[in-house]
Amino acid sequence: MKKIFIFIFCLFAFNVNAKETTFDKALFDKALSEGKIVVVSSWVKYCTSCASQMKVLDKAKNDFNNIEYFKFDVRNKEIADLFNIQYQTTLLIFKNNKEVYRSIGETSREAIYKAIKSSI
Repeated sequence: MKKIFIFIFCLFAFNVNAKETTFDKALFDKALSEGKIVVVSSWVKYCTSCASQMKVLDKAKNDFNNIEYFKFDVRNKEIADLFNIQYQTTLLIFKNNKEVYRSIGETSREAIYKAIKSSI
């Protein structure tokens, strides 16, 4: 029975469906040119802090207007190099074509919302 609970927990904790690369350079550039706040986050499949950060960001994109949200697997070297990202759970916020916020490992709803609010 204990093994069943552990298996079920792992299914929810490591939700693979939520972890997909949505970053597209053309869409990123378009969002910036339209004056949107752009949030970019990196993840890796086994990372629980990445999953926690994604939950906050998925909620934030519904709570804030004029925000475009992109996520990508940090093992994608082309995208990681574009933003000089070396670690999963890296969060970037762009405004007016400039990076205005960067954090590594931030999963707190309060801190992430504060960073987004300060960028608006």
